Amino acid sequence: MADSKSEKFNIIKFFGRFSAATLIIGGFWILILILGVTQDIPLASLLSDTVRRFGMWGLLVLAMVPSIQSGTGPNFALPVGVCVGLLAMVCSIQLNFTGVGWLLVAAGLAIVFALIAGYLYGKLMNAVKGSEMTIATYTGFAITFLFCIVWMAAPFDHPLMGWLLGDGLRQTIALDGVGGAQILNNILSFRLFGVFIPTGMLLIVAFFCFLVWLFFRSKSGVAISAGGMNPMFARASGLNVDKSRVLANMVSTVLGALGIIIYAQSFGFFELYLGPLYMAFTAVASILVGGATAQRSKIIHVIIGTFIFQGLVTNGPPVLGKLVPAADLTEILRMTVQNGIILYALTQVKGGGK
Repeated sequence: MADSKSEKFNIIKFFGRFSAATLIIGGFWILILILGVTQDIPLASLLSDTVRRFGMWGLLVLAMVPSIQSGTGPNFALPVGVCVGLLAMVCSIQLNFTGVGWLLVAAGLAIVFALIAGYLYGKLMNAVKGSEMTIATYTGFAITFLFCIVWMAAPFDHPLMGWLLGDGLRQTIALDGVGGAQILNNILSFRLFGVFIPTGMLLIVAFFCFLVWLFFRSKSGVAISAGGMNPMFARASGLNVDKSRVLANMVSTVLGALGIIIYAQSFGFFELYLGPLYMAFTAVASILVGGATAQRSKIIHVIIGTFIFQGLVTNGPPVLGKLVPAADLTEILRMTVQNGIILYALTQVKGGGK
């Protein structure tokens, strides 16, 4: 009897570690997988899509951690990092780099551009204390439309990027021509029980997760967390809270810029113009589903949230499409599932603020 009670207590304690959002949405995802199997959709195929999408979104969701820990809340201005990452990829193609060279140059330029943009964005966050998430959202929208002008007016003339007629860059730019499609996915890739494992991409995500984990155990990282948890106490202890907030947002912007490169190479193309507009909402929802709050987040929240969220929005449409056959229903189902989860996850940000 005692062993039974102890086992029951351990089970309750284990599930008690997860938020209600994690348990509900995780349970719904498992239900989708079960329904998929009953509809003769191979489980290995569903899991392969989930693993690939996890790798694609990993760094973009990881970009939420520094900003949350600094006290500025989830980074709704993720499009700032995404846009400079897109600019870096465009510049790398314009400079005629291909293959691994294209990837490395794009990553190097993205870091430089993101450090500058992140510094300016961090200064903006310090100027609007108390309204960070609202201003961040507007900033993300503003930078996206500003870059629409850049894509139309900048003097890029590479034949893989320009329109056949007229000036400006195309809406969608394929990476096959520069040898950048799935370049990381295929490194050391293998199948495990039929599930495709894009080893190279997952190793990159794991590496950056480790770097962020290590960073928040350094003096600068501890100062960021302390300033985000209790700014007044941190200042009284001699910490420069404003400087820490700027540094955190620089790191967040760099992760966003590198994240879009990982994302694009896996898809095999990238979208300009309005492509970055709503990416922040998916990233924010993912980390909140993983158990983070608007004040505190951990690497484990990134891993759990990204896997569950991407699993559901990736596996939901094909499974529900089988259950409710309709030629034009898949995209409607995808948007309904995705935005429904985002709406639920954002309600976890109490009061819409910190």
